[in-house]
Amino acid sequence: MAAWGVGDCHKLTDTQAIVTSGFAPYGGRITTWPTGVRFHIQQESDIPASTQLYNQICFAIAARHYPPGHRLPSTRQLAMQTGLHRNTISKVYRQLETDGVVEAMAGSGIYVRDQQKPREIRTPPHIRNRGVTDLDREVRKCVDGLLNAGCTLQQTRELLTREIDWRLRCGARVLVSTPREDIGASMLIAEELEPNINVPVEVVPVEELESVLENASNGTVVTSRYFLQPIEELAKKHGVRAVAVDLNDFKAELGMLKELRQGSCVGLVSISPGILRAAEVILHSMRGNDLLLMTATPDIGSRLLALLRASSHVLCDRPSMPLVEQSLRQNRSQLMRMPQVHCAESYLSGDTIELLRKEIGLVSS
Repeated sequence: MAAWGVGDCHKLTDTQAIVTSGFAPYGGRITTWPTGVRFHIQQESDIPASTQLYNQICFAIAARHYPPGHRLPSTRQLAMQTGLHRNTISKVYRQLETDGVVEAMAGSGIYVRDQQKPREIRTPPHIRNRGVTDLDREVRKCVDGLLNAGCTLQQTRELLTREIDWRLRCGARVLVSTPREDIGASMLIAEELEPNINVPVEVVPVEELESVLENASNGTVVTSRYFLQPIEELAKKHGVRAVAVDLNDFKAELGMLKELRQGSCVGLVSISPGILRAAEVILHSMRGNDLLLMTATPDIGSRLLALLRASSHVLCDRPSMPLVEQSLRQNRSQLMRMPQVHCAESYLSGDTIELLRKEIGLVSS
């Protein structure tokens, strides 16, 4: 995630913004939609309002509060609710469209891009209970559809064989890819995928992805929605699938932060520098200057120790937790008080892992 403040609408390079329930910071505005999403804009902040709004919409999409195909509020609606100028909101929407997160439909509005729609796999819920006759009927319908479209039987066989072979190749391995500067986000995704999918999982920086695919053009490339556009282009070039995974909505963590008393010091620890930078925008949008915020990656011991000394509450990801606990044990005598430590148990939503299993052809458990 890049730092804010360059231009009016600056993208953070990962999947964070804020979706909360019912908290209105002093001096902030809240936008509430029927989906339950609330946007917080700190008008007096040094962080541009467009940056705050951009990241909040991104997180709402990444955590599936705005699912694929969902129509986003119009610029007029957002302007009325947030107090932002419609030109500012239009600029945010244009940036989201440029980044491949949404798509504009003339005369209709702005919609969350439905990246998986062309190849979405919907396994029938009672597939194991269906008779052979039902399955045969599905096969015949597929074949009849191709014949009705003008294909010969030979062409139909070739098309179906090609599709099956392609899906088998895509299911051979999973490549998790984000830019090198935030490879920690890939590591978080890979850590949660490995125990749940029975195929090799490899972390590959975006900068090396093309050379990896040139050597072996098979597999599925997994990323977050914010890096999807360039990765889709590479995947298409090499004949592999690109899939964006959805984030956990972090309700428990956001709820805890909402309840902290004014003046509390919060420490955030993650192996992903991008997540940390985005979290600063999120928390500032949520609480303004009510909270003092410190961030650290676990591999920088001096910064981590300073964070633990100052913070009353520490939030960390699962890979960071052992190093946080180790630092607390080793430096207990230097701490005036022990902070309350909360570990976010998952980075991805449970549903997104199951969808990926179907995408790569694994039988649903």
